[in-house]
Amino acid sequence: MAANTLGGTTLRKPVLSVSARKIKDNAADWHNLILKWETLNDTGFATANKIANLKISLWSEDKTELQSSSPASREDADKRLPEYSKELEALCEELQTTYDALAKIQMKMEKLSSTTKGVCELEDYHYRDGRNRPPLFHTWPTAYFYEVSRKLSDMYQKELLLKRTVIEELAHTMDHDLTLSYLSMWLHQPYVETNSKLLLESMLLETGHRAL
Repeated sequence: MAANTLGGTTLRKPVLSVSARKIKDNAADWHNLILKWETLNDTGFATANKIANLKISLWSEDKTELQSSSPASREDADKRLPEYSKELEALCEELQTTYDALAKIQMKMEKLSSTTKGVCELEDYHYRDGRNRPPLFHTWPTAYFYEVSRKLSDMYQKELLLKRTVIEELAHTMDHDLTLSYLSMWLHQPYVETNSKLLLESMLLETGHRAL
């Protein structure tokens, strides 16, 4: 095992404490989970967009058939309806599958917040005598890692609830503008605040995943 020596003293690279290692691993996990979430969000939007386009197509055909109202056109519509219903059902199931994957990611985010809180509680016990607490890395107190984790987790939890509503309403709404609003909500994720990327990047920088 290689080691540098100076004056008979062995110099080794500093080893992270157990708490620091856990926090650093959590930061990497946050990065990976958010990347997976964004990929699934794009996948879900593509599916939701297909649902919306299918419904808009149906509405357009309904208007045309009402205007013509011939027996032949009504018969054609009756033949196509089961096909549309089957396609719509398949797309809704696909969107539900994406949602379920997002829900699993959000559960993992909650677990990261929980383990970070555990590190904070361990530190509180260790320094219960009031001694100064040195930072685990550069400048952040340990409690701030939990604060950031909690903020991120809360954002994605609210976003998940919104996506649940979008799924429930998208397939059933008969309003064109409302359909487009649901699509926009899914894509733009209003509960994932603009500072979420800054929070994540700051945590990666503090823990050494990003170069200073």
